[in-house]
Amino acid sequence: MQEFFKSLTEINDAVNSFVWVKIGLVLLLGTGILMTVLTKFFQVSHLKHWWKSTIGSVFKKGSAAKRKTDKKSISQFQALCTALAATIGTGNIAGVSAAIVVGGPGAVFWMWIAAFFGMMTNYSENVLGIFYRRKNQKGEWCGGPMYYLQDGLGSKKHCKGLGKILAVIFSLFAILASFGIGNMGQINKITLNIQSAFFSSADGVKIFGFPVAAVVIGAVLMVVAALIILGGLQRIAAVAERVVPFMAVLYIIGCIVVFCVHIQNVGAMFAAIFKFAFGIKAVGGAATGILIKTVITQGFKRGVFSNEAGLGSSVMVHSSSNTREPVMQGMWGIFEVFFDTFIVCTMTAIVVLSSGAIDLNTGLAAEGTNDATLVAQAFGNVFGKGGEIFVALAILLFAFTTVLGWSQYGTIAAGYLFGAKASIVYRVIFVLMIMSGALMTSSLAWDISDTFNGLMMIPNLIGVIALCPLVARITKNYVSRKIKGDGTEKALLSYHADIQAESEAIIAAESE
Repeated sequence: MQEFFKSLTEINDAVNSFVWVKIGLVLLLGTGILMTVLTKFFQVSHLKHWWKSTIGSVFKKGSAAKRKTDKKSISQFQALCTALAATIGTGNIAGVSAAIVVGGPGAVFWMWIAAFFGMMTNYSENVLGIFYRRKNQKGEWCGGPMYYLQDGLGSKKHCKGLGKILAVIFSLFAILASFGIGNMGQINKITLNIQSAFFSSADGVKIFGFPVAAVVIGAVLMVVAALIILGGLQRIAAVAERVVPFMAVLYIIGCIVVFCVHIQNVGAMFAAIFKFAFGIKAVGGAATGILIKTVITQGFKRGVFSNEAGLGSSVMVHSSSNTREPVMQGMWGIFEVFFDTFIVCTMTAIVVLSSGAIDLNTGLAAEGTNDATLVAQAFGNVFGKGGEIFVALAILLFAFTTVLGWSQYGTIAAGYLFGAKASIVYRVIFVLMIMSGALMTSSLAWDISDTFNGLMMIPNLIGVIALCPLVARITKNYVSRKIKGDGTEKALLSYHADIQAESEAIIAAESE
């Protein structure tokens, strides 16, 4: 059995390296640059507009962003929170920490670069998601890469079969990834952190051969998850709308306190990020240098892990929004990446760089540094034991909401492949798998899921690149109508004629 797992690990490592390093990162960055250019740097040129139209509109009384128009859809803000629930996870804490330990402070710079272009990748995914979405038998919106691969790429000459095949491949890998990174991997991180912070004295106590603390934690998480997930998207969105802003704000406040305590080192921290962005040379032969390839790879890979731009995952939730304008939900996608990486990940980076474990002069991590506990150690330096408990609770909320978000991704993928009834079966299996996550000890499941994530990305980005002229046309149409005020332009709202007509009527009624 050990030989089997060893072989499986070697095969997975080879596939993972090929998918992420040799293909994925080039595809990701290339797509982001392409969409940025084709939309005329929309994330910068229309910054004021997308900011006011997204988070800037949430605090207005009667805001359309928070208003639900029917029971079958969710509000734009709920779509954002549900997507962020899946996006903001252990990658924002342990992922950023690992990137800095392996790639040095310069990895943060490349994380920002990946996010800057990733904004437009996520924007494009969501524009296509809304444009190609349809309603299922229950009258609920269904959208995602599988639909724009099938109907968008599939509508091109000689591509009907290719579009359908890629849609099926994407859906299969989405389901597999949801059980791993979206479920067992997250639950395992929660269990280990809670055991370490609260039940370290009970390590030797076992039941059925498993640590009793892990069994209890797994059972509690499974029951809570069942109450939310089995209630469907409406219940998941309602929980996400309340929990995500709370957990994000609380974590950011904690990071700001650590930042203020080490305010004298802020200049050195940011100097190190830019100084070492292009690699770290050995210092006097006493330290091992970090190659620029490692710095860039770590920054890009961890950035994508964190904000998921290019994976096509969050578009499956964004497509359930009640908006009728594809560009409107695309702008929420821009904000999602901005908030996840430029705000949350940057806060974590500041905490890590202030921990003392990273030498700001050489850019190298101190010998024996553990990236898994580095953030908790940094908080502990400021708040004592309470800081470590705070990080454990932050990981609990971040990881658990990731489980909720990914359960919806897998549900949509299962529904696409096997029909609406399969979605219910999938949710039950997903909930039961939570116990496996609490009890597993190997990291192999996490590593394999990492590979599935990358394999989701490839068909999705093929679809985005193939449909990039359409994204540019929809964007130009929106800018002309909504920003420049050209009333003669006919809105481009949906691929489906009946939904286009329905959307036109609703928008016309709302404007009266």
